Amino acid sequence: MRTAKKTIVPTPSDLLDLVGQDLGASEPRVVTQEQIDRFADVTGDHQWIHVDVERARSGPFGTTVVHGFLTLALVPLLLADILEVREHSMGVNYGLDRVRFVRPLPPGVEIQGTATLVSARPIPAAQDGSPGGVQAKASVVVEFADRSQPCCVAEILFRYYG
Repeated sequence: MRTAKKTIVPTPSDLLDLVGQDLGASEPRVVTQEQIDRFADVTGDHQWIHVDVERARSGPFGTTVVHGFLTLALVPLLLADILEVREHSMGVNYGLDRVRFVRPLPPGVEIQGTATLVSARPIPAAQDGSPGGVQAKASVVVEFADRSQPCCVAEILFRYYG
């Protein structure tokens, strides 16, 4: 398991100096079967490999597995453990460039996120007076905490406004 480490910067523009750097590792987290079931209810994805504990025991993974999109939905939470921008008016998730679900994640297994800042560029202030900011991209790896093997890799785009 990696030691949790957070990068803290005062302002969005400070991200411009961190491109290419390792940002740290999140606290360990566990996805439970209850969370999987609730995610299935919200999305309508009741595929048996996710929600039927009995049937999944004899399935290809020997257990239920977390929806890939639930794992992906945890990326902003893990990134918030890793990166903190102290002074900003608003932060938004802007999108994704690349996502891969590398290995199935069973419920009850500790995961951690690690992140590297891939790019950052200024966003000019708008003509209406809205503040500018920074758009950044981080490569976030969601990994099994006990083995440091990835289960999901995502390039997430996010914006912080001044």
